[in-house]
Amino acid sequence: MKNRNSFLARCAYGVADIYGGGAFVIIGTFFTVFLTKALGMPPALAGTIPLIGKVWDAVTDPVMGNITDRTSSKFGPKRFYILIGSIASAVTFVLLWLPLPQASVGLKYVFYVLMYMLFSTGFTIVMVPYNALLPDMVDDYTARGRFTSVRMAFSAFGNIIAGLGATLIISDNTDSGRYVLAALIFGALFGLAILLTFLGTWEKQKPVIKISLKESFIQSFTVYRSHCFKLFIAIFIFGQAATDFVTGLAVYYIDDVLNAYGGGGFTLLMGVILVSQFVGMLIFNPVMAKTNKKMPILIGFPVRIAATLAMLAFSHEGANFNIILGLTFIIGLGMAGSSTTIYALLADMADVDELITSINRPGTCSGMATFIRKICAGLSVSVIGVMLAMVGYDETLAAAGARQAAATQSGIAYIYIFVPVLLCVVTMIFTARFPMGKEEFRVIRREIARRKGEDDSETSPEEIAICEKVTGFAFDRLWDRENALKLK
Repeated sequence: MKNRNSFLARCAYGVADIYGGGAFVIIGTFFTVFLTKALGMPPALAGTIPLIGKVWDAVTDPVMGNITDRTSSKFGPKRFYILIGSIASAVTFVLLWLPLPQASVGLKYVFYVLMYMLFSTGFTIVMVPYNALLPDMVDDYTARGRFTSVRMAFSAFGNIIAGLGATLIISDNTDSGRYVLAALIFGALFGLAILLTFLGTWEKQKPVIKISLKESFIQSFTVYRSHCFKLFIAIFIFGQAATDFVTGLAVYYIDDVLNAYGGGGFTLLMGVILVSQFVGMLIFNPVMAKTNKKMPILIGFPVRIAATLAMLAFSHEGANFNIILGLTFIIGLGMAGSSTTIYALLADMADVDELITSINRPGTCSGMATFIRKICAGLSVSVIGVMLAMVGYDETLAAAGARQAAATQSGIAYIYIFVPVLLCVVTMIFTARFPMGKEEFRVIRREIARRKGEDDSETSPEEIAICEKVTGFAFDRLWDRENALKLK
């Protein structure tokens, strides 16, 4: 890549997030539906499968982060695993949707637990190094924002083509063969997108971190000692869960509440959600550049909450669908604020961690952030399954294509509306408290340069206060390798 600040360079970096955004749209929207409507698995049982996968992630994500930081490759360690992941991601995504229609419920459950764990491993191989790549490509705060903005545009594009494409392919949500066809098409697309990122990016060569296996596990969790990282994780969890609940319940809302799945209502609703998120990215990226990385959530979520609450009046069969689509477009704009803020903040977490520990470990920070992202997705699917069971969802009726009871329909509508609203409120609270903006980032980077002997200026009292506020550590305890080895 000759011009590393060009739009083409930013596109090469961002294209892999077609997989990061698209895979979870399909899984969040259709995986529970696949298990309940196509295979007849009880929803509460189906919802636990992603949660078990998250227990597996508790091992694989930290390990992958540390493996990345400890690997030496002529490609760069992160790009090396991205190359491997271009194949692993495609294969494991397809395996997740293999049907076992005649097997017992117990056998199905064990099989899909194993397949979900395999998919999670493939996702980890790609996304942990990918999320850690940008800090080793670009140092500048504003330039990182530009790269992240293009990445989020590709993520939104991935959401659109995956969401709409899967919806069109899975025209009958009780036909397991439709899910397999969608998996084959999108598995190939995801693998190609990841390969293009490998081919078009670069990576600074750095000394390999040499630590013991025991230390690597401890180091994985010491990233949470950073005050910034704790707040970032809270924003990540609640912000993404607010999105996951919308996409994960959309099928049930359209099919069981509005009774509009067969008439193309679901395709329209998903299309509006996904397109509006793309539009939201285009709106929020310049807003973020002119203000700060928190602003997309602080602006977008209040509008989203108002539109979501307005859905209450139209959540019944026969409601004006055009109004529902209009409100959904506004909701999608607000949803874009979450992704825009979260991934822009993530690129800066390794710098804060380095000031605390004196160790540059973007792979470890990325591994723990990726772990949290998958925890969000898994918990959301699990909670959706439990809540559907609580409101009386009947998988036998679902497999037969029959309507749910009236009380169940109302319960689904209330979940679809009130749970995302609550999650949005909590996300806004944590976002407002996040302590780092452009000036704080400049101070952190300059203090790192001082500690490395690259800047001989004196740290001012104001800068000391900023370092302490951002890291959560007393100034005289910063730049200490022991901070990476002790949980307290």
